[in-house]
Amino acid sequence: MKRAIVRWLTAAVCGLLAACAIITVNVYFPEKDVKEAYKSLDDMLLKEGDDAKKPVEEPPAEPEKKDVPKPQSSILDGRFGFSLVAAAYAQDKVADELAIELSSMPDVLKAYDDIRAVLPQLDALRESGAIGENKQGLLTVRDKAKLGGNEALVKKVNDSRKIIVTGMAKALEKIGKRKEPGSKANFNELMARAAATFASLRHDEAKPGWWLELPNGRWVQK
Repeated sequence: MKRAIVRWLTAAVCGLLAACAIITVNVYFPEKDVKEAYKSLDDMLLKEGDDAKKPVEEPPAEPEKKDVPKPQSSILDGRFGFSLVAAAYAQDKVADELAIELSSMPDVLKAYDDIRAVLPQLDALRESGAIGENKQGLLTVRDKAKLGGNEALVKKVNDSRKIIVTGMAKALEKIGKRKEPGSKANFNELMARAAATFASLRHDEAKPGWWLELPNGRWVQK
């Protein structure tokens, strides 16, 4: 009797592990396109200076010929405007489609606005070594003595980043369901991968001297 129970439990555990493996494999996650979409939104919504304040351009007239070359740049023509041509070709470029999906989410746009508003203070904290970029795409306090009472700022930026990553996971889920059967069980996997890719971009764009957490958990200065 005991042997039968043990065999049944073993079979159940093996089945559960197999199901988890299938969930991981079936998650639609185009990492390169996700990173490109993040970068495009960063360039448009976090860029400082005159370029970030350009007025929305009028969309180009619809071309009469079908062989008009596709635009090399992507996503947005202005702060809240979309190029109709870029949108038409989004179905052929996943990064464009993802960025457009995120840009249609008011909470994501507000998150970018909130981050942009504190970028000077944020950069100063990173340069001083008070905070670093962790492997989940969030900020980690490394030296509280250098933080200068900016705990609320760090939390606000982290909350905004979580909104952006969640938005990316939602956009991926929407696109993925058109390519293969979707499942709510996949969402946590999408969140984890979207966060890791977000962190990868933060590391790529970090300035020399900033603290970064490697995927193995070790902290280094760039």
